[in-house]
Amino acid sequence: MPDKNFSIADTPNLSAADYAFAELRTLSSLVNDTRDIPEDLKDRLNQMLDRLDRMAKLGHYAQEFDTLSRYIETIAEIPWGEKTKDNLDLTETKNILDKNHYGMEWVKERILEYLATIKLLKDRQKEGVGKSPVLLLVGLQGIGKTTLAMSVAEALGRKFIRISMGGIGSTLELRGRSKAYPEAEPGQIIKALIKTGVKNPVILLDEIEKASGESGLRSDIMAILLEILDPSQNNSFRDHYIDYPIDLSDVLFICSANNTGTITTALMDRLEIIKMPSYTDAEKATIAKDYLLPKVIELSGLKPEELEIDPALWPSIVRPFGFDSGIRSLSRTLEAICRKVAKEIVEGKTKKVRVDESNLKYYLPS
Repeated sequence: MPDKNFSIADTPNLSAADYAFAELRTLSSLVNDTRDIPEDLKDRLNQMLDRLDRMAKLGHYAQEFDTLSRYIETIAEIPWGEKTKDNLDLTETKNILDKNHYGMEWVKERILEYLATIKLLKDRQKEGVGKSPVLLLVGLQGIGKTTLAMSVAEALGRKFIRISMGGIGSTLELRGRSKAYPEAEPGQIIKALIKTGVKNPVILLDEIEKASGESGLRSDIMAILLEILDPSQNNSFRDHYIDYPIDLSDVLFICSANNTGTITTALMDRLEIIKMPSYTDAEKATIAKDYLLPKVIELSGLKPEELEIDPALWPSIVRPFGFDSGIRSLSRTLEAICRKVAKEIVEGKTKKVRVDESNLKYYLPS
């Protein structure tokens, strides 16, 4: 892959013409070595290479040379045929879900049913992922929508990537911008394929209801999402920059939202809603003790034996810092406790801290 930061200045002994021809040879090798590029697209790239060759011979190293070079590099980076093999073992999937998530038995059961349907279709030589409805995880902040999507990817053995829809302010961010424009680049969907290096990752479209604050623009973005998520349309998704139909039917899309109020009816019709409940205080206490605390201790550089929390204190730790629907504030509380313990150990004041009723107020964040 050519170094995108490479420039003539890096090689003072290389003339502009030599640089152009060296770049041309690299691009030609990329096109020939990249597997599974459609033949008609490869023919188009070879025509571009011929154009670059003529430009190099004539000494025309203008912006068009860089534009075409960048386009050819991007096409070669797209994983046209690279895929990971699915692991559709429901027992292992349940173990992974139980390992990463406490409670939510109904949600886990819905995920297992969804994957069971895909497995059955695949076992009977039918298209599984491509024809399955897209999951929409609906729930308040911090209850584990993103980590649940990551667990699905882990269970399947697929690459995972998250696209934050809250930051999408233009349809071009999803569909890309034509290469005719300066600094044009592909949209977020094609970038996700390039980053994961496979054509069948799990892509989480996070907080789709926050796509835009403008109702008109939001409608346009919802229309593009409909094309991306609809199985009857996404096998020929056309990014403006690539300007060639891309098959997204192997991608497992998962969406998340805090609510469904701004999602269009047409898009909702393509989604299968899974409502994720908020955690009770008892569930938060168990999650804090068995899931969060070991991770926070490790991230703080502590050893497990250097911090002990009185089991009777968990209700006090959960409240009043756990009023949010999820566990983020609870996680921040534990991080604050661990930081204070780490400071005391580094200063040599103690080798072990036991948090009990007498010193809890000191260790809790103010």
